[in-house]
Amino acid sequence: MDSMIIAAARALAGGDPLGALDRVALRDDAPALALRGIAMAQLGDLDRAKALLKSAARAFGPRETVARARCIVAEAEVALATRDLTWPVKALAAAGATLQAHGDRLNAAHAETLAIRRLLLIGRLDEAAALLAKRDAAALPPPLRATHELAAAGIAIRRLRTREAREAFTRAAEAARQAGIPALIREIEDAAAVLQSPAARLIAGGVQRPLLPEEVEALFKTDTLIVDACRHVARCGERIVPLATRPIRFSLLRTLAEAFPRDASREALLLRAFRARHADESHRARLRVEMGRLRAELAPLAAINATSAGFVLAPHEDRAVAVLAPPLDEPHADMLALFADGEAWSSSALAIALGASARTVQRALEALSAAGRVQPVGRGRARRWLTPTPGAFSTLLLLPGPLPGD
Repeated sequence: MDSMIIAAARALAGGDPLGALDRVALRDDAPALALRGIAMAQLGDLDRAKALLKSAARAFGPRETVARARCIVAEAEVALATRDLTWPVKALAAAGATLQAHGDRLNAAHAETLAIRRLLLIGRLDEAAALLAKRDAAALPPPLRATHELAAAGIAIRRLRTREAREAFTRAAEAARQAGIPALIREIEDAAAVLQSPAARLIAGGVQRPLLPEEVEALFKTDTLIVDACRHVARCGERIVPLATRPIRFSLLRTLAEAFPRDASREALLLRAFRARHADESHRARLRVEMGRLRAELAPLAAINATSAGFVLAPHEDRAVAVLAPPLDEPHADMLALFADGEAWSSSALAIALGASARTVQRALEALSAAGRVQPVGRGRARRWLTPTPGAFSTLLLLPGPLPGD
């Protein structure tokens, strides 16, 4: 490898893509193509980066397995940045195994970190944590240690372990400062800001107030009966009643919880659950049926008693009742949660992350676009969607994946 390639690689490792391009911009050999691709990725031209990395992988000979594997890892990083969740993960795993077998432990560790970040995006926290535990962060150089700790913080915050998340963010920031890469420092600072942003609204006794993540964590540890409008469950300690597939029953329960300790009128329940402004006998009959079903499902946590005006929630052991609502109540909040990082998403990637059908995602995107909440970029298969106000919507509890006790 010649001196210009070595100098360009060192510039990229130090976060100086322009310095790297100064050395290899006019070269078309395989190592130069790979370095140009990485440089373009660091500069944000991801489409050009993807094309250059593919060309580099083809240009390397069949015997240059390590170089080809490094190109595949770089392609995977670009795919992750563009939220291309359909990119073949088996190729990344194979590249990581090749690098590990040939003694390139640093790039093998980077491949693992990319796999962890992808698992984190789609809410598979247990798999991400298991993969993260295989690697000793202390043995990594500062840039990789920073990304490793950033992934650890992401897992901890999604599990509402705020102390672990804060410690991991601190370690990540220290490693980033040691690496001296400004973009990495900013990324960690932006990610750590979630700890200081409201994650939900607490509605109790007719009063609303925002809750920070650590306050949500503390609430989950109490014996309060929580009607969680972020995950659509009722919870009390470790006991959980899932209602995500029962939207009418959850609407009824939320109305009862918001009215507690008073009763909720039948008119309010009909309006909230059935949108019936002028209820007839069929609506009242359906209310009785759904309330009976809800009473049976909620039996481990509370009773529901009929009153002259409507119904009242009666938690066991006279527990307190609280509603945990998203920071903003608006349609398709779970999708907006994914857009909050400011990245552009394809509809197929959104479907994978949300576990929804392609048609459901398309209808949601059309509704959000009509409301000015998201906007499309590009055409055809290259179309991506993003929000014009990234970070304006606090989303921690709406992201895919389980919360404690789920």
